[in-house]
Amino acid sequence: MTLLACLVMVSRDPLPFDPIERAAELWEARIGPSGTMAAVTSVMRVQQILLSAVDAALKPHGLTFARYEALVLLSFARRSSLPMRVMGERLQLHPTSVTNIVDRLQADGLVRRVPHPTDRRATLVEITEDGLNRLADATKSVTDDDFGLRGLDAGESKQLTTLLGQVRRAVGDFD
Repeated sequence: MTLLACLVMVSRDPLPFDPIERAAELWEARIGPSGTMAAVTSVMRVQQILLSAVDAALKPHGLTFARYEALVLLSFARRSSLPMRVMGERLQLHPTSVTNIVDRLQADGLVRRVPHPTDRRATLVEITEDGLNRLADATKSVTDDDFGLRGLDAGESKQLTTLLGQVRRAVGDFD
């Protein structure tokens, strides 16, 4: 089943108007400038839409987005393994969350924990052959429909990424 088909199954009939635009008009009339409120509300709604689409694409593969991201990260690593601490930094997650993700991936045979060769205090997480295969199948599912992001061409997607990056940088998400 394609991502679009999954979305159609769970979606409702579209509203005859844009509720965020309507809220912005009311905000403007009663509170003041509505640009920021409308932008934030739009981002939050699009986040819901994208999470739903990605979750629908990954569910048949037994993955959540967090587990999928962890597999992608490991597959990008030079040796297909990383210390758990580094995984947490790169995924921007608390160590407890990384442990939970790795526990579930390991239970499914998609990763394994191995001792760090030079640091006895550290554990490496290594993606398995089954993990690479599951990742390839899941990646096909999410990329077949552009992670659920519709209505933008390639240039607009890049522009959106740049704009959201500016917000992330301004709040200290990265240097």
